[in-house]
Amino acid sequence: MSKKIVLITGTNSGFGWLTAHSVAALGHQVYATMRDTKGRNADKAQALAAVENVTVLDVTLTDEQSVKQAVETILANQGAIDVLVNNAGYGMTGVAESFTTADVHTTFDINVYAPWRMIKQVLPAMRKQADGLIINVTSGFGRVSFPFATIYAASKFALEGISEGLHYEVKRLGIDVALLEPGAFPTEMQQKNNPASDQGVFEGYGAIADIPNKMVASLSGEMQAKKPDPQDVADAIVKLIGTPKGARPLRTVVDPITGPYIEAANQAIAEQFAKGLTVFGMGELL
Repeated sequence: MSKKIVLITGTNSGFGWLTAHSVAALGHQVYATMRDTKGRNADKAQALAAVENVTVLDVTLTDEQSVKQAVETILANQGAIDVLVNNAGYGMTGVAESFTTADVHTTFDINVYAPWRMIKQVLPAMRKQADGLIINVTSGFGRVSFPFATIYAASKFALEGISEGLHYEVKRLGIDVALLEPGAFPTEMQQKNNPASDQGVFEGYGAIADIPNKMVASLSGEMQAKKPDPQDVADAIVKLIGTPKGARPLRTVVDPITGPYIEAANQAIAEQFAKGLTVFGMGELL
């Protein structure tokens, strides 16, 4: 595999941390982004920067100029960006009504607008080199919207929609767009509980408000039984990078718990999607 310039977001923990290490170990040049590298992420930034083939960039993904500057820095140093991995994400839980407009905006700013900021910045260079790979990390909740994960799922649905349409728009330009759909894994993000802001809403939901606790208990039992390994997600990203251009699947599910259901949904929808694209006169894009 030829050496590639790989830009990965959200590398201070979880999938991003593991992916940065795994990709760099293969000899690729990794640009690992995280925010607050001089503050709360200082130790993580220093540790990752010490890894061979890794350069850490302090990037605030919700800031247009910060993203633009990061991409320009990489292009100035390397002349190309071969792979973008949009991994950074944010989760917030609660009944949908408990989300304020500000909560929804925060979720979408990180899970939708931030990946788009990166995509918008790297696409011109990828088009110019007629080559590139964009991997957007979504979720099984980007295919089905479970109760009490409604707003998170909505943000992942949005990123799925962007990715699917873009996949067909740019593949003839030499650019692959791929979706990675992880399930529940024991990562820092999974373990964080960011409750929605309007907590007073719960009182009006009675016993229903306790269902999320049952969901957490059930999921914990499944995770203990199946022991999902976050490294599997990093390995799937590595595999996508190593797969020849044009042969990469649009969707890759990495989920030992609910994965079979998501796979089945993906397959069924793909068959109907192909028919719909053909009806709209775009079958040649398949």
